[in-house]
Amino acid sequence: MEFNVFPNFGKPIKDGVNQFVEYLVVNYGDATEAFSDSLLYFLVKLERLLRGTDPIYILVIVALIAYVASRKISLSLLVVAGMWFIGAIGLWSQAMQTVAILLVAVFISIVIGIPLGVISARADRFRALLNPVLDLMQTIPSFVYLIPAAMLFGLGKVPAILATVIYAVPPLIRLTDLGIRHVDSAVVEASRAFGATRGQILRDVQIPLALPSIMQGINQTLMMALAMVVIASMIGARGVGETVLLGLQRNDAGTGLLGGMAIVVLAVVFDRITQAAGQRMQAHRKVTG
Repeated sequence: MEFNVFPNFGKPIKDGVNQFVEYLVVNYGDATEAFSDSLLYFLVKLERLLRGTDPIYILVIVALIAYVASRKISLSLLVVAGMWFIGAIGLWSQAMQTVAILLVAVFISIVIGIPLGVISARADRFRALLNPVLDLMQTIPSFVYLIPAAMLFGLGKVPAILATVIYAVPPLIRLTDLGIRHVDSAVVEASRAFGATRGQILRDVQIPLALPSIMQGINQTLMMALAMVVIASMIGARGVGETVLLGLQRNDAGTGLLGGMAIVVLAVVFDRITQAAGQRMQAHRKVTG
């Protein structure tokens, strides 16, 4: 005996989403194609630069970035050893593909995330509207928005980047909002008393004092972007995620392990550098205070 106690909300939602995606494809296909071509152009240029540069130069640049971020030679040696290990296991080229995708995705996340975080910190109503959207972006399975991304932009790197941005940008928005809200109100009031405008207070007081929190948001965005590497490879992103995927498809545990180790090393390198930069900013903030 069947009991029909539930209304059928699933079909209207499914049909509505399909019609909306179809509407976007039909009416804005040319615009999405132009955007896709532009983004792909810059991504391919960056990828060719990274893959075509002598690995020695890449290692030196990474060491310099780590030293500038931390002022510690030990960290520079650690990240160089990690990058050298990736080359030693034969995944240097794939790692450079992944780094190119990560850099573009994180750049887009910063361009979107920091302004939205600033607006959210300064407008409570906007924050109330934005928070449910961020909750949805962080909790919905990534495969769900890979489907419309692939329908709009086809298979390849562009939908992988956009899906990565959707997954990775919420922490940056939240931590930018949090950092600006936690700036000492006495400092803001003092700036206002000296005649600073809202824009000057934001640019010269709130954002500089919130930089440690913003850097933590960038760090979390990087880590979440790396978590999408394997999933993004399923729609043609390539890189070390493809190595893990091939190991899974071929039942080759060794290949999958090598790809996983490369992802872990990249995560450690990016995490240590951004964490060190955030800690130095925090220390500078305390000294300045």
